[in-house]
Amino acid sequence: MIRREEQRLYERLGYTFAAPDWLRLGLTHKSFANENPQHAPEHNERLEFLGDAVLDFVISDLIMARFPDLAEGELSKLRASLVTESSLAAVARELELGGLILMGRGEEQSGGRDKNSILSNTLEALLAAVYLDSKAARGTDAAYGVIERLFASRIDHPGAAPGGLDFKTELQEWVQKTHKEGVRYRVLHEHGPDHEKTFDVAVIFSDLEISRGSGRSKKQAEQSAAKLALESLRQGGSAP
Repeated sequence: MIRREEQRLYERLGYTFAAPDWLRLGLTHKSFANENPQHAPEHNERLEFLGDAVLDFVISDLIMARFPDLAEGELSKLRASLVTESSLAAVARELELGGLILMGRGEEQSGGRDKNSILSNTLEALLAAVYLDSKAARGTDAAYGVIERLFASRIDHPGAAPGGLDFKTELQEWVQKTHKEGVRYRVLHEHGPDHEKTFDVAVIFSDLEISRGSGRSKKQAEQSAAKLALESLRQGGSAP
């Protein structure tokens, strides 16, 4: 029988474990295994190792698709900003993992349920548990879907640019250093089916088009266009 807490976790993940033992292992902290070897002979550190790799792979694939104009170095910075300890801990808190972790008394008394390090490691272990539970039937699809669901809003946020930069804001600040008017954005085209649209957007300054960008949403396309405009401005050394 699935406990109420587990059911809520399944709903947040969008995934139901076929073998709940994987879930239990993913949630078992080393301190619990040390104090209860008869009930938990294993803990989740090996799963953390695998989950870290699965997460890096899926995040890399997602940001390559969403930011087709970013160079390798920029993609690396963006991925790094998405998988920091604090970022993963924030996702874990959204899932309310802290209350589900099997943890030893000493660790719990020291505030372990809200430590960023434990929450981030547990999230990685949980993602590995999803992968191992589903890989025979679905390969990487289930883990991919869970990660995309958990991180999509962070990736698609307007400020989701390398190092946490917002290209639109940076472009606006650059232009306003020497001009009173700002830039605006114009949607040029929308193409593709409703569930997989692509938008083409132009940056307009003083009624002139200075760059174009594309993306899976208007916000992504605007960020892409702003990035290209900034690159052009930096090469020229001044605003338009």
